[in-house]
Amino acid sequence: MNTVQPTPHFLRNAKSVAVNAALMAGRIISSYTGKNLSVEKKQQHDFVTQADKESENAIIKTIRRAFPDHDILAEESGLHKHSSVYRWIIDPLDGTTNFIHGLPLYCVSIALEISGVITVGVVNEPIRKELFTAVSGQGAYLNGKRIRVSDCGDPSRALLATGFPYRDYSMVENYLQLFKYFITHSAGVRRPGSAALDLCYLACGRVDGFWELFLNPWDVAAGSIIITEAGGSLSDFNGGKNYIYGGNIIGSNNHLHPWMIAAARDYFSEHMNLLSNPKPDRE
Repeated sequence: MNTVQPTPHFLRNAKSVAVNAALMAGRIISSYTGKNLSVEKKQQHDFVTQADKESENAIIKTIRRAFPDHDILAEESGLHKHSSVYRWIIDPLDGTTNFIHGLPLYCVSIALEISGVITVGVVNEPIRKELFTAVSGQGAYLNGKRIRVSDCGDPSRALLATGFPYRDYSMVENYLQLFKYFITHSAGVRRPGSAALDLCYLACGRVDGFWELFLNPWDVAAGSIIITEAGGSLSDFNGGKNYIYGGNIIGSNNHLHPWMIAAARDYFSEHMNLLSNPKPDRE
């Protein structure tokens, strides 16, 4: 892959486009709140509504107007490929099941990957009106105010977040063993139902660590740079860097990372080769 060094002007423009798209998508989603929704089942425990589709269409149109030649990887419509070093990774509504049930924990997630590196991330949580943003080398922000991960270094005092497997149950026994370990060795575990928000909550210190299996790039791309720019750490379950496309991720405030990786290795030892191998783009 060719590498590109983006200019400060380009990064400002890209962030502005992502913010505008995320805010527009949030307004679309909010317009459906409390209304009867047409819900389609994509596969077991995986749903899509007209809010997802309209949000994604609005985001793509906004990006296309500014950057017509960039690649786009979006949850509902897949990969729009132009063989570009620029790839936008979009989740138009992360937490669709929450949204369908009126549980106010969902968001819009937009990231820009340049030459294989996530460089811009924007997550918009429309209910609480919280806008998380990050640009590589420029820090992470919540509604314009700088955010940092927590300084908790004691696992027994740490609040963790996770998501339960909901499509692939092939490793559910290992997952439940790891879950039991974490709930008995931490201050508690939460399962909000939106990986993108979990990552942002880690970035601003609301939780101290996060782990999850079987995620897609659009679930974690934007949140990943928000965490790293907030001073946190990310890896796959084996401690490697294949957490965007590998499908498994551990995030922490740095202090807890060795402890979380060691636990994941213990409980997923027989699956580690599979978890460490890259997965292809979902098209």
